[in-house]
Amino acid sequence: MTALLSLYRATTERLEQADWLLPTLARLLFAAILLMYFWLSGLTKLGDGFAGIFSPSAGAYVQIFPRMMEAVGYDSSQFGLFAKLFVLAGTWAEFILPALIVLGLFTRLAALGMIAFIALQSLTDLYGHGGWADPKVLGAWFDKVPDSIIMDQRAFWVFALLVLVIKGAGPISFDRALRKDQPAART
Repeated sequence: MTALLSLYRATTERLEQADWLLPTLARLLFAAILLMYFWLSGLTKLGDGFAGIFSPSAGAYVQIFPRMMEAVGYDSSQFGLFAKLFVLAGTWAEFILPALIVLGLFTRLAALGMIAFIALQSLTDLYGHGGWADPKVLGAWFDKVPDSIIMDQRAFWVFALLVLVIKGAGPISFDRALRKDQPAART
């Protein structure tokens, strides 16, 4: 029994010292599970042609401001500059923030941005699209159903992102390359 406990302690001590493991796995899983989800969502918001990155589609407004779009008869030209800038920022965030996380560049800041994005996305799903009325969308913790969109799935998304906020990007990242000791400046 002592040998088994010693093996257990030795293994867990090695795992505790593996600071590279959690952030590397968090970025890998983000890339495998969420990168294309956000990029494809961003693509649905782009307007036509190359200039579409500066001119969001009507669908972008419907996804981000569903009730307001309905109120104006789905005519996005009735929205002001603030709404257009908000939609553009949301659209660009769906491309830029996931790319930064996968590359491991400004990872902590990008992960914080993604957490804020997911919070806004969840609020839009609940209040803008009426998800609050559907218990399967909101879900509940400590129940036997692990597949609700907000309380279950997005909680795991945010947890993985919090690992990156706390631990950083890990060793295989641009953050680490930029952090390498720079020669001391002469005074």
